[in-house]
Amino acid sequence: MTVRPVKATGKGKGRTEYDVIVVGGGFAGSLLAAVLARGGVRTALLERAAEPRFAVGETMVPYAASLARLIARRYGVPEAESLCSFDGVARDVSAGCGAMRGMGFVYHRAGLRQHPAEICQVVNPSVVPPPPHLYRRDVDAHLLTVARRYGAAVRTGPAGHVAGLDIAPDTGVTVRTGDGSALTARYVVDAAGRASPVARELGLREEPPRARHHSRSLFTHMTGVTPYDETPAGRHHGQPARWHAGTLHHVFDGGWLWVVPFDNHPRSRSGMCSVGLTLDPRRYPAVAGSSPQREFDAFLSRFPDVARQFTHAVPARPWTVTGRLQYSSRQLVGDRYCLAGHAAGFVDPLYSRGLAHSLETVNALARRLIDASRDGDWSTPRFAYVEDLQRAQFAAHDDLAYASFVAFRDFGLFNAVLRTWTVSTVLGALAVENATAAYGRSGDDAVLQNLEDARHPGSPLPGSDHFNALGPLTRALCAEVEAGTRTPRDAADRIFDTVRRADYLPPSLGLGDPADRFFHNTPARIVRAARWVRTDAPDDVGALLKGAMGGLLRERLRGLRGPA
Repeated sequence: MTVRPVKATGKGKGRTEYDVIVVGGGFAGSLLAAVLARGGVRTALLERAAEPRFAVGETMVPYAASLARLIARRYGVPEAESLCSFDGVARDVSAGCGAMRGMGFVYHRAGLRQHPAEICQVVNPSVVPPPPHLYRRDVDAHLLTVARRYGAAVRTGPAGHVAGLDIAPDTGVTVRTGDGSALTARYVVDAAGRASPVARELGLREEPPRARHHSRSLFTHMTGVTPYDETPAGRHHGQPARWHAGTLHHVFDGGWLWVVPFDNHPRSRSGMCSVGLTLDPRRYPAVAGSSPQREFDAFLSRFPDVARQFTHAVPARPWTVTGRLQYSSRQLVGDRYCLAGHAAGFVDPLYSRGLAHSLETVNALARRLIDASRDGDWSTPRFAYVEDLQRAQFAAHDDLAYASFVAFRDFGLFNAVLRTWTVSTVLGALAVENATAAYGRSGDDAVLQNLEDARHPGSPLPGSDHFNALGPLTRALCAEVEAGTRTPRDAADRIFDTVRRADYLPPSLGLGDPADRFFHNTPARIVRAARWVRTDAPDDVGALLKGAMGGLLRERLRGLRGPA
């Protein structure tokens, strides 16, 4: 990094051209720029691509949808609320997206037929409209247009390429762009992903990355993918929803395959699915000179029940092939800069946590940037929580992805590890819905600031030692399985026992029962859960669940009345 005084530019002596420069016009960068511009922050958005590119992060899980709704109402950007549901996206953004009614998991053994008992499914509650599968090219282009409409100065192509960066901690930032321009600002946020120019210029990447997990991936969009429900192995085996109604994970020892359909709703105008194969490179190293299509076909030859989904499938765009997916940074927030979203680090697309993490970061960072633009305090301590939050996100997902890949060797253990993810994503969505409902009643931003807890950043239950120990316990047990000092059966029993003893979960949800492989909030289960909330739940958990359930019912009624 070159540190030198930044010359003032603009119409007044001593004024910078912008308050904030956001680098990266993808989902997180464009949404952040829109929120900042809407909040009166002088914002420039730089994107080196002339048009949006293919990007991973296509499943809007209910937790992410709740965060998008919160951001829309907190910052007065209703366009973010359109992203919460398939209906909203189809109406306001793109007819090329799909619907996400749940997450399906089908376990496979190489060379063998799929066993119908080795399936799991997490279905969204019926009171919530289905979130979308986001066709990112359309969605990212829409958000970039929203940012421009709110007043952000959007620069793309050479004018949006960061050719150089200078930071003067006491005054601001100068960004030199590919067209020879020099832009100055009080602060820079890098949301440009792995190729982060701020991380490159400041030497922030860690080698090796701090992740315990190892994976690589090859992915594309395809046409002609047969819904798994229409293959012999995928026919109905008691699961509450069709596999093609949501995001499907085919899991096997050493990796997993995603199928994210954009063609699974009558109102969708797409014929495509997102398809990606993610592998442990220590088990499945890349073969020099082999094409990604050849590697994909070789994988299908080992798993015949998966292959039937792809009998007529054809890639609609070139394959993207990665090396190791994991990367991390030694510092995320410093004098006059912040790495946000996938610029900070990445673990694995497993469980579709990327969009939720990006939205959490946008929510926490935007408030601080808006306040800084008003009071002139751009000091690093103001943004320290954003670093803590993103480090906690990375660590939690690394624990979960690592544990899951270990568990892929044994269905019983994977069935248990899956409960750790289900508990966290369900409670996360409920915590955000509770806060959104409270904010709607009071209009007091302190309600939302209370979501931030320095002990357990991003945790839906920061006061519960039991909950906050569940992820690390799952990782530790799976590490013992990997080392050969504990059997998969014993590790699974320990996880299920821990979930059963949780005082923050209604027993009616069945999360502690290995035989209950379908998490589906039926009306009967909801009634039993409501009774538990009234009679047996701890006070803090009862308040959270009552607030969230009331908020969800009000949102459902609001949805039935139609858009305002």
